[in-house]
Amino acid sequence: MNTRPPASMAPQLHYTPLERLPVPRPVDRIKYIADACIGKRVLDLGAMDETAWLAKRGRGTWLHEEIARSALRVDGVDNSPLVPTTGLSTGPASRIARGDVADPDSLVAALHEPPDVVVGGELIEHLENPLEFFRRLARIDRLSGSTLLLSTPNATAVHNVIIGLARRESTHRDHLCILSYKTLATLCARAGFSEWEIIPYFARFTEMQERHSGVARFVVRAAERMVNSLEWLFPLLSFGYILRVRL
Repeated sequence: MNTRPPASMAPQLHYTPLERLPVPRPVDRIKYIADACIGKRVLDLGAMDETAWLAKRGRGTWLHEEIARSALRVDGVDNSPLVPTTGLSTGPASRIARGDVADPDSLVAALHEPPDVVVGGELIEHLENPLEFFRRLARIDRLSGSTLLLSTPNATAVHNVIIGLARRESTHRDHLCILSYKTLATLCARAGFSEWEIIPYFARFTEMQERHSGVARFVVRAAERMVNSLEWLFPLLSFGYILRVRL
């Protein structure tokens, strides 16, 4: 099996340590994904994160809500206990169904109609087998021709490099893998995708800012600006990546 991206898609990777990678400047994660969903029919995988319903509504930080503001329709899927078995309405044309994002039957059952865009925000790092997840998506006929937009943290993020100097690491307890630019490209190739793009995104320390006030909040904001400046200069050190795939 060919494990490298096709030459027609992007510069071919040679997997040597010193090759220069075609990494663009980072973007704002939520804005980039929400803008790509304007006027579209969207399938939102992992739509209900653990803090969204209680802490993020109305603040511009819940991806599902921001997508629903301008999408034609949003069908979400999440196995969170916050989602009733009968589903959860999140807007005039958006809802979340209780289901397993790794189960093709759950995805098909949640669909009102075939989507234009499939979104998975900060999702694949929580899955036991990201490669098999990609392969399953590629085999679902109702998703054929849609655009897949996934975001995931970056293994070489500058903030982890900085705090690593003090023997610390910022990783969620539910993360099973942290991917890099090259490992994302490898997953795409082995899943059989023929078109994809990898775009870095900026760090946002929103939750840390909300937990603090006064001087502490100012310090967090200053740290975010410093990290964002480094990410702009060195995109391979950005907080995470958005993977854009043609299914």
